[in-house]
Amino acid sequence: MEERRKGKRLELTAQLVLNPIGSGEESKAVSIDITDASQYGIGFNSHEHLTIGDNYEAFLTIWTKEVIHVFLQITRAAQIDDGFNYGAIYIGMPDTDRQRIGVYGTVNDTTEEMNKNK
Repeated sequence: MEERRKGKRLELTAQLVLNPIGSGEESKAVSIDITDASQYGIGFNSHEHLTIGDNYEAFLTIWTKEVIHVFLQITRAAQIDDGFNYGAIYIGMPDTDRQRIGVYGTVNDTTEEMNKNK
C-alpha cells in the first residue's frame, strides 16, 4: 500500500467528545484507542459509530502529559471485529500544537536510534 501521510506515525492517547449537533442530547466523552497519529491526523479504534465527514472534539495527551484540545474530521471508516477503525484529520489546529506533536516524533526517533546503537 502506498504511504500517503505527510508526517511520521506517533503513539498518543486521547479522549473523543461526542456532541450531536442539533439534538437535545448531552455531550459524552468516550475513550478511543489511537492506532497511529501524526502532525496532520490520527487513526483510531472506537466502539462508537461515527460518520465520515462529521467533526468531533478530542483531547490528545502527548508525551509530556500535556493535553491538546483538537477538532477532528472523520475521513475514513472501516468495521473491525470489535468496533470500527477511523481515520481523521485535524481541523483548525494551531501551528504551535502541530509543532508540539512533531517534537514528540523527533524525540521518539532519537530515542529509537540511541537504543539501536547500544
